[in-house]
Amino acid sequence: MRLCTTYFFIVTFLLFFLASCAPEPKVLPILGERTIRQGDTTYHTIRSFSFYNQDGQIIDNESLQDKIYIADFFFTHCPSICPKVTTQLKRVYDKYEDVDQVHIVSFTLDPKRDSIGRLADYAQKLEVSTDKWSFLTGPKDSIWSLAADYFSVAVDDEDAAGGINHSGRLILIDKQGRVRSYCQGTEPKSVDDFLNDIDVLLKEYH
Repeated sequence: MRLCTTYFFIVTFLLFFLASCAPEPKVLPILGERTIRQGDTTYHTIRSFSFYNQDGQIIDNESLQDKIYIADFFFTHCPSICPKVTTQLKRVYDKYEDVDQVHIVSFTLDPKRDSIGRLADYAQKLEVSTDKWSFLTGPKDSIWSLAADYFSVAVDDEDAAGGINHSGRLILIDKQGRVRSYCQGTEPKSVDDFLNDIDVLLKEYH
């Protein structure tokens, strides 16, 4: 009996020890500046916006309220990084096509050329659904200003391919409109890690 009791305590101790050594579940940080007043923290969030998608429907913050979404900034005639980024975004689309909580939002940096019709043709060629992937157009100043909220950069540059110098980031936004992760959309390995971050964020809402 004493041997069984000793064995029981040893096994219990080992299980407790292993549990205490187990790594904590990964939690994504909330990125961007924050302010703390009287003990309350206010995090950086995406400002209000309202643009037209490829079907001529208005998409705004409220449209994405119950979604986590991946954002990027592109233009359809971009000859340099955009095709690479779009290829990686298609990986995101394919993985989460049946996950209602996940959406993709692509803002055009060249709304003068990227009309609603042109964005519709672009989406059709990619064979993606409007319910899952929104291509947005609107006033250039509004879109370019909004890019800063997503930690993206875009500048007119005659020497750049397509006339616009821009980053190829994919940005992950949670249901509260906060930036939780980003990656370089031209690098498949970086996108691999980004896909894992999307999974981590989804677990927060389960």
